Amino acid sequence: MKVFLTGATGFVGHHVARALAAEGADLRMLVRKTSNLANLEGIPGGTEVGDLARPESFASALAGCDAVVHVAADYRLWVRNPDAMYRANVDGTRDLLRLAREAGVRRVVYTSSVATMNFRTDGIVINEDTPVSLDDMIGHYKRSKFMAEQQAIAAAEDGQQVIILNPTTPIGPNDQKPTPTGRIFVDFLKGNFPAYMDTGLNLVDVSEVARAHVSALTLGQRGRRYILGGENLTLKQILDKMSAITGLPSPTVRIPYPVAATYAFFEEWLTGHILGREPRATLEEVRMGRKKMFASSAHAQQELGFRIVPVYPAMRAAIEWFRAHGYAPQAQQ
Repeated sequence: MKVFLTGATGFVGHHVARALAAEGADLRMLVRKTSNLANLEGIPGGTEVGDLARPESFASALAGCDAVVHVAADYRLWVRNPDAMYRANVDGTRDLLRLAREAGVRRVVYTSSVATMNFRTDGIVINEDTPVSLDDMIGHYKRSKFMAEQQAIAAAEDGQQVIILNPTTPIGPNDQKPTPTGRIFVDFLKGNFPAYMDTGLNLVDVSEVARAHVSALTLGQRGRRYILGGENLTLKQILDKMSAITGLPSPTVRIPYPVAATYAFFEEWLTGHILGREPRATLEEVRMGRKKMFASSAHAQQELGFRIVPVYPAMRAAIEWFRAHGYAPQAQQ
C-alpha cells in the first residue's frame, strides 16, 4: 500500500511512520524545508518537500497513493498570532482532503484530537457521542482542531472514505519539540513543578496510537470518530507515578484556580507579550485545567482492535528518552 503521510517528523507522526513501515507500507512523507529529519532516521520511504499552507507544493505527490494519513498539526497552547495555526490545521486539512479526492486516493485517516470533545469539570468519562459544539472549545488550538475535524466529517458525509482518530494525551520516547505534555515531564525532571492543579488527563502509550492508525486504514468506518486513550489520571496521580519512576519528590501543594489564573495572566503578559518567549503557563491551559479530560475508548476497542495498556512503561520510556537526549538532568546514581 502506498501511503502519503503528513507529520512524520513530529512526535505522533514519527511513531505512525514506523508502524506503517513495519506493516510494509510504501511511504511518501511530507516534510518542510526547515523540518528536522532526525525522527525519520531508519524509516524506509521517500520524502516530499512541501507545506500544508501551499497545497500546490505537494499535490503531485498524491498521484498513485492508496491512502493518506494526515497527522500533521500546529500543536501549541500559546501563539501571538493564531492565523498560521488556522491555516495549517483548518485550511491545510480542507485542501489535503480535496487533493486526495482529486487524485483518487481511496482512504484518508485524519488525526484529530481528543481536544475536540466536550469534557466536564466533574470528571465524568465522555465518549464520541457526547454533545459538543465550537462554543465548547477553549483557545485557538482546540478551536482550530474542531474546525478541521468538521471538514473531515463533511467530506465523509459527501462520500469520501475519511476516518477520524482522536488521540488523548500520547506519551513515549522521541518527543523532540517537546509537546505541551512532554514539557510537563521535562519540568518535573528539572524540579520546576512545585505545585499542581486539580485537573485530569487521559494518558495513552504513543505506540498504541500509532498501531491504531494502521488498523484504521482497513477497519475504520467512514465518518466515524475514534477516541484513542489509555488511563484516566488526575494530574497528581501522574506526578506521583513520575515520582515512583524517578525517586524525585512529587509536589504536595495544590493551587486554587484563582491563584493559577492570576499567575498565568502575568506570565503570559510578561514572558509572552513583552519578552516574546513562550510562557510557562497560559490562561488557556488554566481554563482547560478546570475540566478533567477523562474519556472512553470503547468504540476504538470494538471496531479497530485498539488496546488499552498501562501507561507506566510509556512514562518510563519518555523519562529515559528526555534524560538521554539532554532535556533533563540524568538520574542520580
